[in-house]
Amino acid sequence: MQCTLARAKLTRRGLLRALGLIGSTGVAVSLGLGGFMQVAAQQAQRGMPQPDEKVDETINRLFGNRSIAPADGKVKLEAPLIAENGAVVPVTVEADLPMTPQEYVKSIYIIADKNRRPLNATFSLTPEVGQATISTNIRLAQTTDLRAVVEMNHGALYMVQREVKVTVGGCGG
Repeated sequence: MQCTLARAKLTRRGLLRALGLIGSTGVAVSLGLGGFMQVAAQQAQRGMPQPDEKVDETINRLFGNRSIAPADGKVKLEAPLIAENGAVVPVTVEADLPMTPQEYVKSIYIIADKNRRPLNATFSLTPEVGQATISTNIRLAQTTDLRAVVEMNHGALYMVQREVKVTVGGCGG
């Protein structure tokens, strides 16, 4: 008698479900998932974004009551004035700030005021990168102010912002 065993394809959802079951029994740490737990704890320190979070709530969650100084030419935000496709908006942030072991750009945050979840991206940098410049594509739900916040290793924050008009089919916004 021959028995065939169907091979089940492990999906991401199935893995997460299994990890949830394992985690609920307290076995996750013993299986070497300590690194995952550490990352989750770090994320919890900043607080998780809430559905339909407002931009002020996002900024408060990320930076607390620290003051954010205007960039005054130290940070340059490049984005199109009119984005014909809100699903793919190219953004470049360039910080003309020191990148030495003593003083460097630690993080760059991209925040879109009118997105459902305003924090679009976070980039972590080290002095070894040499220059604090990032380029990415983001999604914008509608015409909005776009902000770039640069965080220094000693805690100073600098922000620059500009409006990006999102059009539907290039018809104006």
